[in-house]
Amino acid sequence: MTRASGTAADIRRAALEGILKSSPIIPVLTIERVEDAVPLARALVAGGITALEVTLRTPAAPAAAAAIARDVPDAVLGLGTVLTPEDLGTARSLQARFVASPGATPELLDAAAAGELPLLPGVQTASEVMAALARGFDVLKFFPAGQAGGPAMLRALAGPFPQVRFCPTGGVGEDNFTEWLALPNVVAVGGSWLAPAAEVRAGDWTSITARTRRAAAKLN
Repeated sequence: MTRASGTAADIRRAALEGILKSSPIIPVLTIERVEDAVPLARALVAGGITALEVTLRTPAAPAAAAAIARDVPDAVLGLGTVLTPEDLGTARSLQARFVASPGATPELLDAAAAGELPLLPGVQTASEVMAALARGFDVLKFFPAGQAGGPAMLRALAGPFPQVRFCPTGGVGEDNFTEWLALPNVVAVGGSWLAPAAEVRAGDWTSITARTRRAAAKLN
C-alpha cells in the first residue's frame, strides 16, 4: 500500500482508521437546537455507536458540537460539511477528533495535509481520488454515494486504487448499509437514518437508541 511520508500523515491515518474501525457507522447529524445535542449524542452512544458527525449546516452546530465534546465523553466528535481551511480551524477549536467534507478543494486538502486532524475528503471520480492521494489521503468519503454510482462504482474504483478505503455517505440507510460494508474497500458508512429529524424534534431518544442498537447488532 502506498503511504504518504511524514509524521502528520501517519498520525492522521492511524487516528482515522482507529475511529472508523471501532465505529463503522457514522451518524450524520444536522442539529437545529443546541439543547438536543447532548441527549441525541447520549442516545446514539447508548445504542452502541460512538463516532458522531455534527454537520456545519445550522447556526446551532458549533455550540451543539461543543456541548457534545464537553458532556458526552464516550462520543468521538466529528465535524461535517467542512468546506474551507477556516472550517478546519473551527473543528480544532471545538475539539473535534475528525472532520468530513462533501468534496475536496486543493485549498482544503493542503490545509488538512499540514496538520494532524484527520479529514475524510469527499470524492466521486477517479481524478478526485488521485488528487486526494497526491496529498496523502487514502481514506476517503464517497459522496453522494447513491447518486454517484452506488456499490458498482466503488467496485470499479477498487481496480485502479486498491490502496484506497472509502466511507460512502448519501443514499445509505437501514435497508442497505450492510451491502456497502460488505465491499472490501469500504471501511465505514455514514448516514442520517439513525436519528430522523422528526424524532429529534420530538425528543424521542428511546426510538433513536433502539434503531441504533439494531444497526450495531448487524455489525457483529
